Amino acid sequence: EAKPQLIGSRCTSCKSYFFPKQSLYCANPNCDGETFEDVPLSRTGKIWSYTNTCYAPPAPYVPTTDPFQPFAIAAVELDTEKMVVLGQVVKGVDVDKLKLGMKMELVLETLFEDEQNEYLVWKWKPVAA
Repeated sequence: EAKPQLIGSRCTSCKSYFFPKQSLYCANPNCDGETFEDVPLSRTGKIWSYTNTCYAPPAPYVPTTDPFQPFAIAAVELDTEKMVVLGQVVKGVDVDKLKLGMKMELVLETLFEDEQNEYLVWKWKPVAA
């Protein structure tokens, strides 16, 4: 079974990575590049920062509990690209279980389900020691 990966872009001129994908101009102030290639990003990284949500995010966020229950968010520095990607942390892992520098991996988790579909979202999960 294939493991999930985020798809980013890399400037063909300066080799800078971007997520979400960049397609118009290179955001590196030292580069005038306008050509990009799609690249799979690292599935693992280390926590750079983290927090919890104390209120429901605005649309298009889909609430999964009523009333709203806070969840953790982690900013993870990807192993290869050395860029920081922000995302939710899997259910059951609260901020009291997170530490700076903790190894994380990208996983898929069910966001919500209806009668026809299961909607998936990517999240960060601590790597088992």
